Amino acid sequence: MEKLYRDAQIIIDKAIEANMPFQTVREALKNKQFTGNLHLLAIGKASWAMAKAASKELGGRIKRGIVITKYGHSLGDIPGMEIIEAGHPLSDKNTIAGTEKAVDMAQNLGEDDELLFLISGGGSALFEKPLPGITLEDIVETNSQLLSCGADIVEINMIRKCLSAVKAGRFAQICAPAKIFTIVLSDVLGDRLDSIASGPAAPNMSTAEEALAVVKKYSLNFNYKVMEYIAKETPKTLENTETVVTGSVRALCAAAAVTAASLGYTPYILCSQMNCEAREAGRIISSIARQIDKNEYSFKSPCALIFGGETVVTIRGNGKGGRNQELALSAAEQIAGLNNLIIFSFGSDGTDGPTDAAGGIVDGSAFQRLKEKGINLQTALNNNDSYTALAAINSLIITGPTGTNVNDLTVVLHAIET
Repeated sequence: MEKLYRDAQIIIDKAIEANMPFQTVREALKNKQFTGNLHLLAIGKASWAMAKAASKELGGRIKRGIVITKYGHSLGDIPGMEIIEAGHPLSDKNTIAGTEKAVDMAQNLGEDDELLFLISGGGSALFEKPLPGITLEDIVETNSQLLSCGADIVEINMIRKCLSAVKAGRFAQICAPAKIFTIVLSDVLGDRLDSIASGPAAPNMSTAEEALAVVKKYSLNFNYKVMEYIAKETPKTLENTETVVTGSVRALCAAAAVTAASLGYTPYILCSQMNCEAREAGRIISSIARQIDKNEYSFKSPCALIFGGETVVTIRGNGKGGRNQELALSAAEQIAGLNNLIIFSFGSDGTDGPTDAAGGIVDGSAFQRLKEKGINLQTALNNNDSYTALAAINSLIITGPTGTNVNDLTVVLHAIET
């Protein structure tokens, strides 16, 4: 069992390392020629690392830079750039202040200027300027409902875009006539540009009808001003943007597969667009793992089953946790008693929900250890308290902020014997 845990840690480390922005940003910039006065804006949880890479690559070419990232995600000064830390997953006053500075910079750009725009996951919360009549409190309340109702990221951002002066392509309109070159580190399944950070420099592909359907689907209760904006259409075309996607969950899965193979496991990438309730994913994946143990599948052991994507959590309780922790906890019961496999799930950005954990890891003894601690697994799940449960049995994955953000990775490691 110790080897399984060591191998799991190696896979986690290598998968994150392979998707760090430093190399991907440099690759995206390698063949790009900037002819105008160059400015930089970076938003998202990986924005510091992306801006640092751009700074090293472009040096003194950048006249001014603004970096907006999550609290605790800045790793120091970057020459010529102002770094602002703000709220995530909910916007706060620093979000608004940082965005105002970015808008001020954008409004002063002309035909001889260019903007290098670096976008990573978390940008929706970290880059926000409410439309007239919408307050920060409206934004927070709207996002709180969206984050707790079980909606996926595309649905969440479909609503967020409607209320913002910088989302849904509106920031690109502010920058015009300046040209924008955008490098995206994708945290959205399918790399949908209008949904990554809610598409500040991408035409909005969703319609008002679709946004209203999300409200109805989840029985959301918004005030009349919010509903008024949701019913309005957003920009559908832009002429001053060019975008490159540099990283995604597919690369995360591929890196995990390469590492698993080097450790002696036969890797199987079963899914790179997992998008369902976290606890249901945990139950399904653990059921597959149990059947492998009974030789009921054709997977060759030792093997690594790899799943990428981003599950959702419908919040029903008042506990502490995140989607990856909930997935891992829900998997524990099905694999109870098995001593030759582990299941781990983590967010590539190092933060799973509003916690300091990246995710969770469980083996065949987890269910019994929970019982010995007086913790009922189902009660913990019903209260969305996966963090407390996993912490009690030392089953949290803690990485700290990683500097990247390309969705989540779940892996089953199965060995012939341990």
